[in-house]
Amino acid sequence: MNRFSFLLIGLISFLGFGQNIIPKPKEMKLTSEFFELNSKTQIFVQNKNTFEALFLKESIKSATGLDLKITTKYTNTNCIQLSLQLPDTSLFEKERYRLSISKNNVQISSFSNQGLFYGVQTLLQIIPNESLNQFKLQGLIISDQPKLKWRGMHLDVSRHFFEVEFIKKYIDYLAQYKMNTFHWHLTDDQGWRIEIKKYPKLTEIGAWRNGSMVGHYRDQTFDTKRYGGFYTQEEIKEVVAYAKERHITVVPEIEMPGHALAALAAYPEYSCTGGPFEVGKVWGVLDDVFCPKDETFTFLENILSEVIELFPSEYIHIGGDECPKTRWKSCSHCQKRMKDEKLKDEHELQSYFIQRIEKFVNSKGRKIIGWDEILEGGLAPNAAVMSWRGTDGGIAAAKEKHFAVMTPGSHCYFDHYQGEPANEPLAFGGYTTLEKVYSYNPIPNELNEAESAYILGAQANLWTEYIETISQVEYMLFPRLTAIAEVVWGTSNPENYKAFEDRVVHHMKGWSQKNINFSKAIYQVVSDIAVQNNQIYYALKGRDASGIRFTTDGSEPKVDSKKYDSSIQIDKSCTVKSAYFEAGQAKSATISQTFYITKSSGKSILLKHEPSKTYGKGGAATLVDGVKGDLLRFGKNWLGFSGKDVEATIDFGSSISFEKVSLNTFNGESSWIYLPREIQFLVSDDGVSFTLVRTISLEQISKQNGVMVESFPKTTARYLKVIVNNYGTIPDGKPGAGSAAWLFIDEISVE
Repeated sequence: MNRFSFLLIGLISFLGFGQNIIPKPKEMKLTSEFFELNSKTQIFVQNKNTFEALFLKESIKSATGLDLKITTKYTNTNCIQLSLQLPDTSLFEKERYRLSISKNNVQISSFSNQGLFYGVQTLLQIIPNESLNQFKLQGLIISDQPKLKWRGMHLDVSRHFFEVEFIKKYIDYLAQYKMNTFHWHLTDDQGWRIEIKKYPKLTEIGAWRNGSMVGHYRDQTFDTKRYGGFYTQEEIKEVVAYAKERHITVVPEIEMPGHALAALAAYPEYSCTGGPFEVGKVWGVLDDVFCPKDETFTFLENILSEVIELFPSEYIHIGGDECPKTRWKSCSHCQKRMKDEKLKDEHELQSYFIQRIEKFVNSKGRKIIGWDEILEGGLAPNAAVMSWRGTDGGIAAAKEKHFAVMTPGSHCYFDHYQGEPANEPLAFGGYTTLEKVYSYNPIPNELNEAESAYILGAQANLWTEYIETISQVEYMLFPRLTAIAEVVWGTSNPENYKAFEDRVVHHMKGWSQKNINFSKAIYQVVSDIAVQNNQIYYALKGRDASGIRFTTDGSEPKVDSKKYDSSIQIDKSCTVKSAYFEAGQAKSATISQTFYITKSSGKSILLKHEPSKTYGKGGAATLVDGVKGDLLRFGKNWLGFSGKDVEATIDFGSSISFEKVSLNTFNGESSWIYLPREIQFLVSDDGVSFTLVRTISLEQISKQNGVMVESFPKTTARYLKVIVNNYGTIPDGKPGAGSAAWLFIDEISVE
């Protein structure tokens, strides 16, 4: 190979990898020098058995085929130096590292092994995955450290179980992107996954269910296959040690007082009714929970004692979410406990439960963290809050000087669709793209500087109701893991999303080489609908706008179809299909959007109550944009209201005649989404005085499963008001009992 060719390969190696580090370093400066990495390069370290050195050696060998020697004899040429510096108390930050690449050597230095490890991970992203004899690495100086303390990723192994071998691989995925917390969801209604020696029936009985849901929850279909598995305590220790080497803390979650059916199937005496029970086969929230009597606390304390011995983490996650109060309300033990402890309601009983568990965990030198429902009835004195139902829980905790981890469903739930649902595997619902994850800011604007200090960080969650295989876990994780990693590292910039996406594309090459399954949704065309001046516009976005081709007659787009250059004006019912092309080849599946244009389409609309931030994309205009909601996509094309009625007033601009109004409401009780109690249609000529035209009852709505096409005598009016009454507080015996129901509504079509 001649000198020019070798230099060219070196430049390609750097340009393809060196500038594509994820998470992006805090500071990086390029120099004019190059370092030659070859078979004679040595790894210098003070202790030959340092894990970081061994890890670097094996990783380079796996990626390039180069088998580098580790040495403790100092050399200043052709070596990679790992330097552990003595900490200066004024500068010490254990996750901080410095990486420099010069002509003679590569130097990684830090005050801690953790910092060295992060420097090693950065270097490995610079070295390409190719089998060559030598590589030229561009000279640079990186000074880097994270912004947030808690950089987490969660995995639910209760709904679907994954063997230890994959759990280690999952930890490797997190480590590659400098995440430092693995939240291991080990117990739930559908399976108990951790061996507890004092209570063997937890795994003999609680780890196995006699069937699982098949397909979507609303289909209510099941198989009869025995399903389950659990981790022995030796396996738990193995995973914790493996994670520790990679500077990842494993935080176990042992659910209480709700999501307890697997435990109660094994030990029904700790319930309110005494059972019998079987491990849950259905997803969602179930009524049977732990009964807060003394013997139950003894049971849970004994379990937690063994858990604490296995996990050295500062925090133990105790769940605390989605606990129905149905059994407690009719339980003599619970009612007596409330009377004895002077508790005014079952919410305060839950707070009592959490506080009692917290005292025990604190007595063991640890702290509890729980989902934001632990705020209800009063927050335990030292508890940290994991804010999942939006950001309000984290904000409330921080204002009370409690630590919080932000993990709102709107941006951090990786069981949501990441591309158009029609082209994606079955998922829970919602719509959380790579760009949406990348746009997240974990520090709420509502907090001042002092309060913001209580935000420990953020994490993303991967619930597995609809994720049965390792391949599907990887698909839902990648590439969104890279986005949350850069968000919590503190170097994300939504304004530069395109540059981030370009870096992700380079990482895809490495994932392919490692046979990691990942989503290619970033190649899909992404659509957005805007309503302006009584007109509907359909905007498309892709990796490169010049590569988008579309049709408006429902035919499949081809490379010679119309090129997209500006928003498409929609003035009649039609189906727009689009796809993204590169080098004459389709890089994405076709995206199809059907518009139903009626007399209300594009018209001015006002809402009395604003929808949820999580399910409010497009605002009121979503109800008149010509698009009907898809039952698989309740995170898109629907508006969601938590505990609120919908009161929508459409102004047609002048009096028109009509005789039919249609709309959909969503029936998804497992997600606490309920049909409305009533729908009213009212009309007006002045926008002030309205006349009731028609009322529809819950019984009628239920018969039509929320799909309403309501006809009435021809009516002439300028204004139409539609009032959709929220179901209200969810009653006992239903998912989410005691909480405010969600109400989802889509397009209001007037004909």
